[in-house]
Amino acid sequence: SGGRKIAGMTMTYDVDIQRFGAMALFDLKGKTGALSDWAGNSLPPFPQTPNTASTADGADLLFIGHDHWLLVADLADEPGLDASLRPARAPSDISIVRISDTMCWFEITGRDADQIIALASPLDVHPAVFPENGATFTEAFGLKALILRRKAGLLLAVEQSFGDMIEDYLARATA
Repeated sequence: SGGRKIAGMTMTYDVDIQRFGAMALFDLKGKTGALSDWAGNSLPPFPQTPNTASTADGADLLFIGHDHWLLVADLADEPGLDASLRPARAPSDISIVRISDTMCWFEITGRDADQIIALASPLDVHPAVFPENGATFTEAFGLKALILRRKAGLLLAVEQSFGDMIEDYLARATA
């Protein structure tokens, strides 16, 4: 949805890699009850297990730390999410910050998607230990990275300024 294929790749791996410049991304901190009361039905259900995600209405809610979540959605959904989450008016016991422009996203799908992540990251993404709803921060090619497993493959996100570099590394890894 909205990505572009990385041009010029002759792949020795059975993968498809698409780069997304940005996705709607909100950093949420606070107790689940307070966040849920404030956000109403704007959020997917809160995951109960750290380093997992829940999905509803095309949005993913990632449990990435104690009282800390990331909401990931299509960039087209950002205005509606911003209006319903009202970050600037959030009460003092929670924090909601829109950080959509901070990360560059890559969708890696296909039979060998896990192998590409294994080249980039020390994280074990075998489905037995990093299931379909797995979500965590790790590193990729030596940089802080967010990895999210989806049914069709994996999402990899890095700081926006490193997007071109990671695109080049992925192209080299798959050539």
